[in-house]
Amino acid sequence: MPKIILITSGLILVSMIPFIVFFRGERTMKRFKATLAVNAVTFFGVMIFLLVFILTRRAEAAESAVTAASSAGGMQYVAAAISVGLGSIGCGIAVASSASAAIGAISENENIFGKTLVYVGLAEGVAIYGLLVALMILFM
Repeated sequence: MPKIILITSGLILVSMIPFIVFFRGERTMKRFKATLAVNAVTFFGVMIFLLVFILTRRAEAAESAVTAASSAGGMQYVAAAISVGLGSIGCGIAVASSASAAIGAISENENIFGKTLVYVGLAEGVAIYGLLVALMILFM
């Protein structure tokens, strides 16, 4: 249990350090982009490190047939998490562009609210498809 708390606090600290540095100095868009890039690189670097650490620990324990079977089951969870995560990221990108266009269109003509709502709803469907794929990976 203490290892989980230590890893979680480390991830939070690594993710927050660039923003703390950003808010201490002059707030410009160039500095914000650099801070965001550093934060993304450190976050994904730590995630890759943890994934490699977890997989190597699993590889050490894979000597018995029971552990080998549970490692294959663990890869199902990784695949499900990736499908949900990428589906949600795609949904966020799609909703951001379609919702901003919908708001602009509604400001010009209020009668097209229902049509724009359909397009935003279709963009949100991407996340649902990611969830369905994850459920199919886990239970089929």
